[in-house]
Amino acid sequence: MDIVEGSIAAAAAVFSGWAAYSAMRAARSSDRNAQTANRTAELAFQTAEAVAQIERDRWHSALTPQLEMRQRPDGLELRLAGPAAIGQLQVDLQIRDDRDRSNDPDVGTTREQRAEVIWGPKRFRPGIDLASSDGRTVGPLFLEPGDMTRVATDPTLRPDWYEGVDGEQRWRQQYRDERMRLWAVCTAEGHKPWRLSFEVPRGGHWAITGPIAQV
Repeated sequence: MDIVEGSIAAAAAVFSGWAAYSAMRAARSSDRNAQTANRTAELAFQTAEAVAQIERDRWHSALTPQLEMRQRPDGLELRLAGPAAIGQLQVDLQIRDDRDRSNDPDVGTTREQRAEVIWGPKRFRPGIDLASSDGRTVGPLFLEPGDMTRVATDPTLRPDWYEGVDGEQRWRQQYRDERMRLWAVCTAEGHKPWRLSFEVPRGGHWAITGPIAQV
């Protein structure tokens, strides 16, 4: 009887061990399957998100405002030619200098002094059309497709170090034939902003949307 009971006990032990081993393998296999499934789901989500972002970027590019500008004797004229799907557009304008002078050597002038100057032919008329006190920026302006508006401009002010009786003349001569360089930050509800560059020539010729820059 003891031999039978011992055999049963041994068999039970072997079976229990095998069952435990099988359960452990099944658990490991289940974990691997779960990890594989999670990685597959994550990869599918990332791929779908990447495709969606490409489509959003494509749509954003397709809706780039077709903004046009030209200089008039009494100001800068803006026209929103399209696209019609964009709806109302908010436009904020900023005059750009002819070049970056921030790293010029401080010979006779400081970086701060140079930054206060609008290096170009025109500025916005301070206090008019929501222009800043220095004439560097104007806006917000609101346009619907097909609309046109105008903002007042004045000649820029010569820096204090353009001295002497010919100081004003030298400043005007420097920018006599130069274009008016601007950034236009355009905002429409439900869309990322567009930052467009313009170089508006003299003589009333239209300047169209320039290269797009990141915001």
